[in-house]
Amino acid sequence: MSEVIDYNAMLAVAIDEAKTGLAEGGIPIGAAIFRHDGTLVGRGHNRRVQHGDPSVHGETDAFRNAGRQKSYRDLIMVTTLAPCFYCSGLVRQFGFRTVVVGESETFQGGIDELRALGIEVIDLKSRECIELLNGFITEHPEIWNEDIGVD
Repeated sequence: MSEVIDYNAMLAVAIDEAKTGLAEGGIPIGAAIFRHDGTLVGRGHNRRVQHGDPSVHGETDAFRNAGRQKSYRDLIMVTTLAPCFYCSGLVRQFGFRTVVVGESETFQGGIDELRALGIEVIDLKSRECIELLNGFITEHPEIWNEDIGVD
């Protein structure tokens, strides 16, 4: 019998993190790491603005909050936005085999490269994720551009 994974339920945790980040005055990007059975391992959100630290993306925050793991190969990285090249490097470095993306319409990041490496990337094309981030971009384009490295 094949296991059924509820990616939308996993994404809901990442969306909750994105909303927390927005409420803190930061960029609304959230992430969470799960086992295939749905067990939450770690969650986090982009804290670049809050901490003044450009390395605290949603994925890296969730990764840090997950703590040390013997292996990451059977874990699922879930993020509200396609991971940037920095976060895609984290996925690659630690051997995640599955990445669930809330959306890649606003930003493609490194998903093509992840797919080329054989990593399964599942894009849920979430309207909620698109609207959450685009509302922020409209209000704070300078912060968004800083986050993605655009002058």
